[in-house]
This record gives sequence, structure tokens and C-alpha cells, in this order.
Amino acid sequence: MPSQLGQVIRFGFVGGVNTCTFYAFYWPLLHWAGLPYFLAYTIAFLLSMVGSFFLNTYFTYRTKPSWKKFLLFPLTNVTNFAVQSAGLFALVHWVGMNKTIAPLVAAVVAIPFTYVLSRRILVPRGQDTDEPETAAPRIPVK
Repeated sequence: MPSQLGQVIRFGFVGGVNTCTFYAFYWPLLHWAGLPYFLAYTIAFLLSMVGSFFLNTYFTYRTKPSWKKFLLFPLTNVTNFAVQSAGLFALVHWVGMNKTIAPLVAAVVAIPFTYVLSRRILVPRGQDTDEPETAAPRIPVK
């Protein structure tokens, strides 16, 4: 279980970096390009997802990227997108939260869902250690 704690900590760090990346796209699309907030959100989400894949592959789970993982990774983000989108809509329309801040709050709610799904796709079955996928197997010490 200690390896999962390291993954959770790294996942949180990557999530922070990804949120900043997302917001770096969202803010100008919303305020400078004048796009409707949901379109700006969608574009920023898709752009930041690519960076998230590589950061989570190399840094969080310490595994090798592959085309299969890259193509499956958006499936994990479908749930993330749905949770964040529903949260964004609810926060803006029902709670009356500022549309500039609402995506950040909605992102926090989606974190546990994203962690579980991304780990399932990016970590090879049976790899429950914090070691890179290419590490030599450990010899048990008696």
C-alpha cells in the first residue's frame, strides 16, 4: 500500500500542474477569444488532457506510454469530463458561482474518480509497486 500513497501524492501534484495548464488555456479562450464558457472549457480540457497523459504515465505511475494507453486514456477522462461538466453547470446555473472560478471547484470534485480510472488504465496488471515498469524483479529476502 505505500506505493499507492506515493502515487496518490504524485497524482495530486500532476493534477495541480494539469489544472494550471487547463486554466492557462481556459482563461484566454474565455476572456480574450470571447468564446462561450462551456466551449472554452471543452477546448481547454482536451488540450490539457494530452499533457496529463504523459505526466501521469511517466511521473505518477512510472510506466511506459503506449498507443494503446494513449487511446484508452481519454476514456478515463470521459468520467472526469462528465463529473466536471455537471459540477460546472450546477455551480454556474444553480449556485450562481462565477464562471471564471467554477471550473476549478468542479475539478476538485472529480479528483477521486480520475485517480481510480487513470490508475486502472495506466498501471499494468500486477504492478502494485512504486518502481518503474522496467525495473528488475525483486528477490525476496528471507
